[in-house]
Amino acid sequence: MALLEWSDALSLDLACMDDTHREFVDLLAGVGAAPDADLLRLWQQLIVHTEAHFGQEDRWMQATRFASVNCHSMQHKVVLDVMREGAVRGQAGDLPCIRAMASELGPWFLQHAQSMDAALALHVRRVGFDPLTGHITSPDALPATPIQGCGGQSCSDAPEASIA
Repeated sequence: MALLEWSDALSLDLACMDDTHREFVDLLAGVGAAPDADLLRLWQQLIVHTEAHFGQEDRWMQATRFASVNCHSMQHKVVLDVMREGAVRGQAGDLPCIRAMASELGPWFLQHAQSMDAALALHVRRVGFDPLTGHITSPDALPATPIQGCGGQSCSDAPEASIA
């Protein structure tokens, strides 16, 4: 069984984000099914994808007034640091470490997508941000001050105003 499978629970009604998330799910499934001979190479591919994936979301947050040290971006940094450490350990022959990390990524990603990414997708839609062009059609909907938390109601300094 795959470490994570695409489902409606992961769909955020933002095509470019959903496409990137599907790719993450597919790459993670490849890691989960990989024989030892392919594991490190597939883990590296997942890291490369995840760097681009998180970088894209971080740029969207910056463009739509998330603070540069918000918890969503910080979580991206921490997860990537852990994944990179797994690659180092895998290169030293510790493949069980990569497998353990991969098994934890599925549940983490599901929670991350349903909370932090869902809040970001909602925010992006509310301000009319076009992820492909960077154009904002509703600049008046941008928050007056940068969002400090993840954009969700349970994590922001001013929950009611964080995404409004």
